[in-house]
Amino acid sequence: MTQSTPSPSDVFPNRLRTAREYRGLNQAELAKNAGMQPSAISHFETGTRKPSFDNLRILADSLDVTTDYLLGRVTEFKAFAGADRLHRHYESLEGSDRKMADELITMLAKRAEDKSKS
Repeated sequence: MTQSTPSPSDVFPNRLRTAREYRGLNQAELAKNAGMQPSAISHFETGTRKPSFDNLRILADSLDVTTDYLLGRVTEFKAFAGADRLHRHYESLEGSDRKMADELITMLAKRAEDKSKS
């Protein structure tokens, strides 16, 4: 017997709550940051309503997580938070600007690595 993968509808309410609590927000604060009603956040977290694609993106941006995390496609949100926004901006760059962006990100990653060693 094979195990079935939970559907995004089953995973989303818990993932939304987990990310919100990790960011130290209550439902009203998340609603304000996302430009939604607090009741909408409550409905999303209880699973009685599902967000539109636009609201899913807004919630992910407001919580600094990926939509993939909220939908259960990846398990870890901390490692990828903000990466999709970086990717979107990177795609609009050309040649020498991409090289500069690569160098800057490499420098920042090295700096973070050095900080974690000390």
